[in-house]
Amino acid sequence: MQISYHGHSVVKILTNDTTILIDPFIRGNASTDLQVEEQKPDVILLTHGHNDHVGDTVEIAKANNSLVVAPNELADFIGWQGVNVHNMHIGGAKQFDFGKVKFTQAFHGSSYVTENNEIIYTGMPSGILFTAEGLTIYHAGDTALFGDMKLIGERHPIDVAFLPIGDNFTMGPEDAAYAVSLLKPKIVVPIHYNTFPPIAQDPQHFADLVEGADVQILQAGDYVKL
Repeated sequence: MQISYHGHSVVKILTNDTTILIDPFIRGNASTDLQVEEQKPDVILLTHGHNDHVGDTVEIAKANNSLVVAPNELADFIGWQGVNVHNMHIGGAKQFDFGKVKFTQAFHGSSYVTENNEIIYTGMPSGILFTAEGLTIYHAGDTALFGDMKLIGERHPIDVAFLPIGDNFTMGPEDAAYAVSLLKPKIVVPIHYNTFPPIAQDPQHFADLVEGADVQILQAGDYVKL
C-alpha cells in the first residue's frame, strides 16, 4: 500500500489494485500538487459536505465512473448529480472488495454552498477508518477534539492517522496533540492547515507537542513512510 498527502485534507491511497481519493479538493486549493484531469480514482471517500472537502468529486467521479462512498445525505446529494454512490452513516462499516470502510463521528458541520449561495445541508460530518492489506488508516475529517477518540483507538488499532491542526474551524495543534494521546496511532500526519489565512499553523509546533507517535510532516505529493 502507498499512502500520500496532497495538501489541505486530500489523501490518496494505492492498494494492489485500487486507487482511492479522500476529500479531493483540488481546484481552488493552492496547497495541492494534483490536477483534476489527471486523477483516475476507482473510489472516492468523503468525510463531509463542505466545499473544501467535496471539492472536485463530481467531475472526477463522472470522468472515471468512480464509486463515491459518503455519509447518507451527502451521498444522496452527490448521487443526484449522476454519480455512482454508496450511502453509509456514522458507526456503520462495510467490507468492499477494495477494503473495509467505517464512518466515525466528528464534531463539526456539513453543508455545501452552491454557486448561487444556497446552503445545502449534507447530514452529519464524519471521520473515516479505512482498512486494507493489514493496515488501518484514520482520516479524522474536520473535527474538534472529543473524548471518544479514545474509544476509536481502542477498538481500531490505527497505523496512520490524518488529523487537522489548523484551529479556527477544527482542532488546533494543542488539541490535535492530545487527540494523538487518545487515538494512539503509530504514525500521525497533520492536515488542514496553511491553505487559507485563518488556518495558518506551524506543523513543527504540533510535532513538538506529540508523544508516543511518529509525526510525519508531509509536503503535497509526499508519501507516508510506513
